[in-house]
Amino acid sequence: MTPVVTADFREWAPQLPHGKSAELAAHVEAGRVLWLRALPFALEPGEERFLDERWSNGADKNISLESAQAPLKGAAGEAKDLDALRGMIARFRTQAVALIEALFPDYEGHLRVARTSFRPARVEGRATSWRKDDSRLHVDAFPSRPNHGERILRVFSNVNPSGEPRVWRVGEPFGDVAARFLSRIPAQIPGSAAVLHALHITKSRRSAYDHIMLHLHDAMKADLEYQKSAPQQRMEFPPGSTWICFSDQTSHAAMSGQHMLEQTLHLPVASLYDPASSPLKILERMTGRALV
Repeated sequence: MTPVVTADFREWAPQLPHGKSAELAAHVEAGRVLWLRALPFALEPGEERFLDERWSNGADKNISLESAQAPLKGAAGEAKDLDALRGMIARFRTQAVALIEALFPDYEGHLRVARTSFRPARVEGRATSWRKDDSRLHVDAFPSRPNHGERILRVFSNVNPSGEPRVWRVGEPFGDVAARFLSRIPAQIPGSAAVLHALHITKSRRSAYDHIMLHLHDAMKADLEYQKSAPQQRMEFPPGSTWICFSDQTSHAAMSGQHMLEQTLHLPVASLYDPASSPLKILERMTGRALV
């Protein structure tokens, strides 16, 4: 399977010919990255100054908005500057949502718009634990936020002012990842989901699906031989381009780059063009049981 497909839309709310949405959805829902090579996020006059690490508070990896009304998190600076920075990030949020609704109209009305992030820091050289090392191939799963199969859809845009690409590795299909690691995953301890939730370690109870996804994420990152030898493709996403993937399904690793905007959206499995293509349904077929 070719892990990356390209399209040349130049607008954030493009008009698609008949049948094109289903064609693009088939690629993205199969775990491919959709690369919009000619779609830049345009900075407004004066916003170039925000392409500098000094706007980060140094404690958080990202500068982010949790919602359209939320205060800016992770930033440092004078109030008037932070208002302008917030406006830039909020504008990306609006455009990214418009893009997804234009490309995939069947998703409209079912999307839950989550965090919008600006990443001014360099990818490479960041000190972190192996579990948090996103330069290792992985699929997204989060210890404190069980999602019970809900999809994680992300829109990325490189706004680097120096021509530097965002470099990724894109790995093998999700079904191949699961087939490789599923036998290594321990059984979920009875009652553990309730205990973790009662202790406020998780925001809701972990389903069997969440248990498997967390262990897949960790097993991929912990296996250094897999990181070297797994089928994978190096991709360079240049400034002025945008790309989309379901990050819970697309095996990916961020290797280098600086200055990127990212929008996260969540989508119920039932609202996909092809629910059977989702990680939840793939894992249920492989395990022979319901996982949520």
